[in-house]
Amino acid sequence: MSRKNWVVLILMLVAGAGIFAFSLRNTDLHQLSIDLANLNWGWFGVAVLCICLYLGLEGVVTKLFMADRYPDFSWKNAMRVPLVEQLFNGITPFSTGGQPAQLVAMLQAGVDGGRASSVLLMKFVVFQGMIVINFIISMLIGFHYIATKLQALSLLVVFGFVIHLSVIVALLLVMYWHSFTKRATNLLLRPVRWFVKEDRYQNWQRVLDERIDSFYQESLKMRQEYGKLAKVSVVTLVQLAFYYLIPYFILLALGVQNLNVVMIVSLNVLIFMITSLFPIPGGTGGAEYSFTVLFASFITSNTKLVLAMLLWRILTYYFGMFAGMVALVLKPDPVKPGETR
Repeated sequence: MSRKNWVVLILMLVAGAGIFAFSLRNTDLHQLSIDLANLNWGWFGVAVLCICLYLGLEGVVTKLFMADRYPDFSWKNAMRVPLVEQLFNGITPFSTGGQPAQLVAMLQAGVDGGRASSVLLMKFVVFQGMIVINFIISMLIGFHYIATKLQALSLLVVFGFVIHLSVIVALLLVMYWHSFTKRATNLLLRPVRWFVKEDRYQNWQRVLDERIDSFYQESLKMRQEYGKLAKVSVVTLVQLAFYYLIPYFILLALGVQNLNVVMIVSLNVLIFMITSLFPIPGGTGGAEYSFTVLFASFITSNTKLVLAMLLWRILTYYFGMFAGMVALVLKPDPVKPGETR
C-alpha cells in the first residue's frame, strides 16, 4: 500500500476506536465484562464462520469467472482478489478503491488487463443485481419497522435504494441501448460547458464516451455467458445470505431470546444500504448508529446492545480489512502466458 493508504488505514482504526469509546461512555463496563464472559462462543463461532464463508464464496465467484479464461488461476489467487478488495473498500470513501485494487491483484498474477476488466465487470453487475433484489424483499418486510421507529433512517433507505437501482438501470442502458445512452449522457453533460473551459469539457466528454464504449464491448462478452452468470448469481445470493445472518448469530451468542430471523436479516440488509451512503470509509459512524437504533428493540440491555454492535462491526468491517492486509503481502501465483481462452 502507498503511504497515503497507510495513513487512511491508521485514521480509520483510530476513528473506529473513538466510536467504540464513545459508545461505551454510558455503559457499565463491569456488566459489559460479565456479558462478554457469558458469551456463547458456539453461536459466535457460527457468526465468524458466516463472515469467512461470505469472503470465501466471493473467491468462488472469482474462480468461476476465471476457470475458462485461465485454467491455472489458483484458488490462492481467487481468494486474494476479494480480500484485497475488502481492505481497499474499507479505507476509501464509498468503497471506491475496491475495484481498482482487484484489477491490480489480477494484473500482479499475470492476467491480461482486458480479461481482468471483463471479470470484474461481470462480478460487479451480478453483485449489484443481487443487492437490489435483496433490498426489494427486505423493504417489503422491514421498511415499515424503521419507518415507525425513525423517519430519518427510512429516508436514507429509500435514497440508498434509488442509488443502487439507478446503477443497475444505467448498466442495462449501456448494455442494450448503447447509442441512446451515449446521446443521453452527452446531452446531460452539456450544461457543464457553461462552467468549465471548452478543452476540459471536450476531454470529459471523450473520456465518458470511451468508458461507455469499453463497458459496452465488455457487456457483449458477458451476454454470451448467461449460464455462468446464473450460476454465479446463485453463489452470490448465498454469499450475501451468510453476511446478512451475522447479527442473528451474534444476538443468539448474547442470549437474546424470541428472535425473528427474517426480520433480523431484513434489517441488516437495510443497514448495508444505509452504510453505503456515508462518504466516510467503511461507513464509519453511520454503520454503528444504524445498528444500535434498529436493533434496540430486540435487546433490552444497553450493555448487550453495545457489545453486539462492537462484535458485529469487528466481524463485518475490521476482520475483512486485516485479512486483506495479509492477502496484500502474499505473492500471487503467476498464470502461464497463453493459457487464456
